[in-house]
Amino acid sequence: MDFYRNWQASSTTIDTRHGNSLGEESLFPHRQHRVVNSILWPLAIITILYTVFIHSLNRAVTDDFTTVYSALRRMWQGVPVYNENYEHVNPHYLYNPGATLLLSPLGVLTHFDITRAGFILLNAVAIILALILIARMVRLSLRSPLIPLLLFAAFITESVINTLGFSNINGVLLLLMAVFLHALLANHQLRAGLALGLAILIKPLFAPLLFLSFARGHWLTLISALATPVLCNLIAWPLVPGASDYLHIVTPYLAETRDYANASLPGFAVYFGMPGWMEKAWFLVFAALIAWSVIILLRWRNIAPTMWAFSTSGILLTGVFLLSSLGQMYYSMLLFPMIATVFLPRSLMHTWPMWLGTCLVLAPWSWESDLSATFTRWAPVFVATVGWSVIICSTAATLSVWWREEKKQP
Repeated sequence: MDFYRNWQASSTTIDTRHGNSLGEESLFPHRQHRVVNSILWPLAIITILYTVFIHSLNRAVTDDFTTVYSALRRMWQGVPVYNENYEHVNPHYLYNPGATLLLSPLGVLTHFDITRAGFILLNAVAIILALILIARMVRLSLRSPLIPLLLFAAFITESVINTLGFSNINGVLLLLMAVFLHALLANHQLRAGLALGLAILIKPLFAPLLFLSFARGHWLTLISALATPVLCNLIAWPLVPGASDYLHIVTPYLAETRDYANASLPGFAVYFGMPGWMEKAWFLVFAALIAWSVIILLRWRNIAPTMWAFSTSGILLTGVFLLSSLGQMYYSMLLFPMIATVFLPRSLMHTWPMWLGTCLVLAPWSWESDLSATFTRWAPVFVATVGWSVIICSTAATLSVWWREEKKQP
C-alpha cells in the first residue's frame, strides 16, 4: 500500500489558491500569459483545421456516415430502414427508430458530400464546446493558456481523429454528456434529464450515468432521462418504415459479440478463444472493481461534487467500454471530463497509472511492427482493452488508498 500512497503525493502539495489544483498562476504567471497564448492558440487552431478539413474530409477506411445517411434516405423514401445484410463486418445502421427520427433531417439533404462535411463540422464544433464547458466546470479561465493546450491535446487523440475521420456522432454525444454534467451540478434537473435522455436515445451506453442523478436524489432528471427515449420511440414507431425490424433484426445483432475491431473483454475473449469460465471470472473481477470505485466515490458527492461526478461518469463508462459486447477505442473521448479533474485539488488523475491507461486509449500511435505481423494485427484493437483495464484497476487502488487514509483520521 505504500506504493499506492506515493501516487497521492502530488495531492498534498498542489496550489489551490486560484481555483484549480495546478495553481494556474504558478504555471503561467500573468505576465507570461500573452506569450504562451501566442504560441498555443495558433498551434491549437492549425491542429483543429488540419484534423477537420484535411484529415476528416478525406475518406477514411471506416465510414460510419454513409451507413447512417443511407438509412435516413431510405426512411424518407418509404423503404424499410433496417434492410441491411448484418452478416458482414461493414458498419451497420444500429440506431433505434426514435434516434432515426431525431436524425432524420440529415436525410432530407440530397448532396452527400456537403451533408457529410457539415456533419463533420457539427461534431468538431460540439467537441470544442464540450471541452470549453468542461474546462469552465473545473474552474479554468477562458483566457488561460490551458484552454488552447486542451484543444490541441484533444484534437491529436485517436478518439477525436477517428470520430471526425469516421464521421460519426460521438462529438455531439460528448457535448450532450458535458451539458448533462453541468446541469446535474447546477441542479437544473429537467435540462440534465433531457440531455442525458437524448444521449441514451442515440447510444444506450450512457444509461449507467442515470446513477449520478439517483445518487443526488434528482428524480425529475431520472424521469425525464428515461421518458425521452421512450416517448421518442413511441412517436417514431409508426413513422419509420420497418421499425419492428429493429426488435427482430438489430436487437439480436447487438447482443452478439463480434471478433472484429472489438476491444471489449468479450471481444478479446472471442478473438483469443478464452475459455468461458475465465471470461466470466475476469468479468466479475472488473465489475467488482467498478462497483467498489463507484461506492467509495460517493464519499465526495457533496464535498467535491465536480470531481465526484466527472470521476464516477468516467469509471462507469470505462466499465461499459470494457464489459459490454462491443467496445471501440474512440469511445474513450467520453473520458475527457474525468481527465479534466487533473486541474482539481483532488483527482484520480494525479497518479501515473491513470495516465498510463489514458495514453493507451487516447494516443494516436500506429502499432505496426516489422518484427511481428501478429502484434501488428491485434495491437491497434486490444491496446484499448489494456488501457481500460489499467484505468479501472488504478481507480480502485487509488480510491482504496483514499479510503484507508480517511479511516486513520480522527
